[in-house]
Amino acid sequence: MKIAFTFRNLESSDAMKNYATEKIGRLQKYMQAPMDAVVTFSLERHLHCVDVSIHAGSESYLGREDQENMYSSIDLVVDKIKNQLRHNKDTHTHKRRAASVPAE
Repeated sequence: MKIAFTFRNLESSDAMKNYATEKIGRLQKYMQAPMDAVVTFSLERHLHCVDVSIHAGSESYLGREDQENMYSSIDLVVDKIKNQLRHNKDTHTHKRRAASVPAE
């Protein structure tokens, strides 16, 4: 798992990097291929924005969240990506089950 961090209009912080690494690392268990992530932290007016782009094999997941607090932005964007992963897994499972049902 490789994670690249970018900070825009904001000082680099090890605490934010560690927090994001911990949260995004939990998503690896939902993926079969090793993942590469790009996390962009930015400050736009009074909002703290987090953009996350995850690539695992041929699949890509994107998320963006704007909040008053950077840590809540990280939490919410990870939840968005987790929902995308769950939806993708359910779609694959549903297709596989539908194909294996015998026709009468």
